[in-house]
Amino acid sequence: MFMYVRRLYSADENPGSVEFKTSQVISNNAAEKTSDLRVRMADDHSNDISNYSSDGSGSSRTYHDQKDIQNTLQLREVLKTLPGFVKTYFRAMEPTTSTRTRLSYAYDIRTFFRYLQENNPCFASQDVRYWTVNYLDKLDATDIEEYEEFLKVYDIEPNMTGAVREVKEVTNGEKGLKRKMSALRSFYAYFYKRQMIKTNPTMQVDMPKLHEKAIVRLDEGETAALLDLIDHGGDHLSGQKKRYYEKTRIRDLAIVTLMLGTGIRVSECVGLDIQDVDFRNNGIKIIRKGGNESIVYFGDEVEKALKDWIEERKDIEPLPGHENALFYSTQRKRMGVQAVENMVKKYARQITTQKKITPHKLRSTYGTSLYRETGDIYLVADVLGHKDVNTTKKHYAAIDDDRRRRAASAVRLRETSPENRQISVEHPGHKDGEAD
Repeated sequence: MFMYVRRLYSADENPGSVEFKTSQVISNNAAEKTSDLRVRMADDHSNDISNYSSDGSGSSRTYHDQKDIQNTLQLREVLKTLPGFVKTYFRAMEPTTSTRTRLSYAYDIRTFFRYLQENNPCFASQDVRYWTVNYLDKLDATDIEEYEEFLKVYDIEPNMTGAVREVKEVTNGEKGLKRKMSALRSFYAYFYKRQMIKTNPTMQVDMPKLHEKAIVRLDEGETAALLDLIDHGGDHLSGQKKRYYEKTRIRDLAIVTLMLGTGIRVSECVGLDIQDVDFRNNGIKIIRKGGNESIVYFGDEVEKALKDWIEERKDIEPLPGHENALFYSTQRKRMGVQAVENMVKKYARQITTQKKITPHKLRSTYGTSLYRETGDIYLVADVLGHKDVNTTKKHYAAIDDDRRRRAASAVRLRETSPENRQISVEHPGHKDGEAD
């Protein structure tokens, strides 16, 4: 039994944050292969994200604009549950961070305050909202270390479904732990730098160490098998199963081909609008992490898959607010991240049971293929949108090792074996026919 008292955090305290909460919980667990906390959807439309604005002009706003609005409104709701001084921190970080980052940090800071109230007697008597900044000075390094230990596993209660409450266990591995501790360290640093607090105990606590893990990717045969499965997997089906398979076949093939052929992130994929596709130059306009706009080019296979889907897309009448979305769900809405994740896993597990293939693994597959073909790590970093080339080097170091191994046998010191080679040794100072 875990040594701390576990508070049951209710998800219905976060109205309208379904998509974010799912991605936050999963990101902390999937990478660590811990318990899967995904809410399984009956169809790929269950996690679709609305692009419809409250003023009825949804079609005039891009997916990313609407997400920023959604994140901003949700951030305000979260801040209402926190002490007033916390708002100054989030106002200060606004110019340099995205709305998604700020919302993520807000959830992490709220988890910290709730932990203190439930587990530290010094903080139990007063409502969190009325705490002042000097409360932060009551903590020392030991308190921060205990919080770090708590983060490894705790419970939440999702929204009620009828009369049933199902408790979900949140686990944080190395990446999730480091992100939450980084948020807390940044939070403390802000107030310490401005001399609003006297101590910064987070600097006395070591950050979680991230261990290197092997990169999972598809090999050439698996890539071809995956695309063939999507394209022809329904050939042996009949009746209703075949009709359902055919209903999403062209769309699914276009999405997977696009991701394998460009290396874009799943969030960048679902954020694409129809006007972002330029067949004249064979490029797509995407919004990278951090909000930067970029053009990514694609080849003939991607072009054909996209054109096939866009032709079929013409016969779909989308719901209001989703007219611009490139990819629709079966509910005629913009597809969401989890919908694409579920779709990729559905096909991939029929190809390989040894690898856990996700949309991000398709991105790794593309990066690997590009690096092997070009050997240009800077090109790979640029195409994948990595801000730091060292990130790319770390991911594809294994390929460098493979190239070095091949180099070891590239240079032959002796062209033929001794059996096929005449050995002629001539001693210096001797002429032919002379005895030694």
